[in-house]
Amino acid sequence: MPKIIQLDRHVADLIAAGEVVERPASAVKELVENSIDAGAKNITIELQNGGMTFLRITDDGCGMEPVDARTAFLRHATSKIRKKEDLACIGTLGFRGEALAAISSVSKIDLLTRAQGAENGVRLHLEAGQVLSEEPAGCPCGTTILVRELFYNTPARMKFMKSDAAESSAVFSVVQQQALAHPEISFRFLKDGQEQLHTDGQGDRMAAIYAIYGRELANNMLPVDGSWEKLHVRGFVTKPTATRGNRAWQSFFVNNRYIKSRLLSAALEEAYRNQIMVGRFPACVLEIDMPVQAVDVNVHPAKTEVKFLSEREVFDAVHYAVLSTLSRAAGRPEWKTPEKKQESAPQPQSQPKAVQPPKPGFYQTMQASEYRRQAAQQPVQKPAQPVLASPVQLPRSEPVPAQQSFPLPKPEAKPEVRPEPKPEPKIEVRPEPKPEPVKEPEAQQALSVPEEPFRIIGEALHTYIIVEQGEAVLFLDKHAAHERIRFEALKKEDHPIMAQLLLAPVSAELSREEAAAVLENRALLERCGFETEDFGGGDVLIRQIPSDVDVEDAKALLQELAGDLLAGKTLDPDSLRDNLLHTIACKSAIKAGWQTSDEELQRLVQEVLSRDDIKYCPHGRPVCVTLTKRQLEKQFKRV
Repeated sequence: MPKIIQLDRHVADLIAAGEVVERPASAVKELVENSIDAGAKNITIELQNGGMTFLRITDDGCGMEPVDARTAFLRHATSKIRKKEDLACIGTLGFRGEALAAISSVSKIDLLTRAQGAENGVRLHLEAGQVLSEEPAGCPCGTTILVRELFYNTPARMKFMKSDAAESSAVFSVVQQQALAHPEISFRFLKDGQEQLHTDGQGDRMAAIYAIYGRELANNMLPVDGSWEKLHVRGFVTKPTATRGNRAWQSFFVNNRYIKSRLLSAALEEAYRNQIMVGRFPACVLEIDMPVQAVDVNVHPAKTEVKFLSEREVFDAVHYAVLSTLSRAAGRPEWKTPEKKQESAPQPQSQPKAVQPPKPGFYQTMQASEYRRQAAQQPVQKPAQPVLASPVQLPRSEPVPAQQSFPLPKPEAKPEVRPEPKPEPKIEVRPEPKPEPVKEPEAQQALSVPEEPFRIIGEALHTYIIVEQGEAVLFLDKHAAHERIRFEALKKEDHPIMAQLLLAPVSAELSREEAAAVLENRALLERCGFETEDFGGGDVLIRQIPSDVDVEDAKALLQELAGDLLAGKTLDPDSLRDNLLHTIACKSAIKAGWQTSDEELQRLVQEVLSRDDIKYCPHGRPVCVTLTKRQLEKQFKRV
C-alpha cells in the first residue's frame, strides 16, 4: 500500500486557508484590500464578538457581474494579473486569487454585489467554499461581503483564537493601517454596533493620523519629504521628545502597501541615534514610493514582507529623509545640502588672526610662537588663572552656596573670589587634599569604606562625577548610580507595593492592542498598585497608582508596562514587579543635569565604590567608566 497519497480538495483547501487566514484580522485585511483595488472611496467594516461570528465589509467600488462573482471564489481566480511577466510589476494589493477561496473554505459567506451600469445585482451564499444559492438582488453599486462563523469547520484553529477584545484590537490595527496608507478613502469601523473610527477620506494623511492616534501624537509629528535616486519618502515622524516604548507605533508603506521591515525600522532609528533614550522608539507613518520593478511583494503569504532590489538605496532614502527632517527641526543644516559643507570649510582660515581669541568651548591648533603672541596681547585673561591655580584654599567641608549658578557682581569679586569659579566652568572643581581623602565620619557613618582611597575631582556637565582612585580616573553617571542604589533598596524591602487612589483619574492614550493587553492583565496590574478601566477608543483610565510613583509619571509608566505586556515580556507577578521597581527607581533617582551638593556626591561615590552589585543601572547602562593612567598617557603620546 503506498505511503504517499494526494489529499482531497477539501483538506487541501483547509491547509491553504491556514496560510492566508490566521484570524479575523487576516480576513479583514484581504477583503479591505479587494475593496481598495476595486476603486472604493468609502469602506465600512463591522464586526461582532471579535469577528468570529459576524464580519461585514461594505464598499462602493466597481462591483462584480454575476459570472465574476461566482468565479471569484475559485482558487487562483483573479482579475489583477494575466501572465507571468505581470508578477515582475505588481501594482495592486491583491494578485494571487487565494483570499476569497481561503476565507470561504473556513466560514459561511453571503455576498451582495452590483457592477457599475448593471440593472440588478446578485446575491450568493457559500458554506465551506461551495456555492449553495444564487439569486438576483437589488443593491447599490459596490460589494458587501458578510462572513459568519469563521473557522466553524476547523476546531483546531478555533481553539487558538484569543479573546474577543484582543481579536477586535487586531482588526482595528488592520483598519488603521489601511486608513493611514490610503487617506483618500473614507474608512468607518464599527465594533458591536458602536463606531470606533471614521476618517474623512479627503487625502490628508495628518487628518488620518489625528483620527487614529489622537491629538497628542499628531501635535508631536514632523513632516518628512525627501527623494533619493528613484525613491520618494514622505509622511510623518515624531519629535525626539515624543518616543514610545515599542515599535508598535511605526507604520511603513511601500507603494501604498503596509509592510513590516526591520530594514526600514533600522533606517528610522539610525536617524534618531544619540537623540533618544535607549529602549525608546520613534513613531512614524512613512510612505516609500518606488518603481514596482524594484520591489518583490510575492515573498510572504500575508504580503506583509517584501524584498527590495537595492536594500542600501532604500535604507539611505529613509535614513536621510528622516535625518533631514530632524536636523531642520533642530535648526541644524540639512543632510542633502553639500554646498553648506563647502561654504563652512574655509572658516578655519580666519582663526590665525592674532587679535581675535578663540571662542570659549572651541579648540584650535596653532604654533607656539603664535600662542605666545596672542597671550602677550591679552593680559586681561591673566587674573582668571590664580582662581583655579590655588583651589586647596577652599575649605573641604564647606557647603556649596545656593547662589553658585549665578555670576557674582564685580565689586564683590575680592572677598568671594574662591567660591566663584564653581558655576562658570563646565567641570565643577571640588578639590580635596590628598592626605585626607574620605574622612567625614558623621556624614558617612552608615556606609562602608572602599578598600582603596579615592578623591573626588569634580562634576562634569552636572551629570558625571570625576573621581581619582589609585592610578585611574573614574567617571560615574550619578543618575545611573543612584537609580541602581534605589532599585536594590526597593527590592530588599520585599513587601507588597503600596497603592494610592487618585482624586482625579488620569487618562493614558494607548494603541488598541496595548489597551487590550492592559485590560486583559488588569488583575496582575492591581497586584502592583495599578487600577485601570477601559475608557474607550484605546484610552485607559488610571484610578490608582503605586504610592512611590508621581501622578505626572503614571501615564508614561502605564504606557511602558503596556508595551511590555504586548511584547510578552512581563507575564508573571515577579517580573512585572521588578519592571515596576525599575521605573520607580528611575523616576525617584537624581536626574542628570541636577545640582548636587558635595555631601551627596561624597555619599554616592562612597557607596558605589564600596559595593560590588552596583555596576549597571536596572536598564543595563554602565554606572562607571574607568580611564587608566596608561590610557591617558597614550592619548597624550607619552608612551
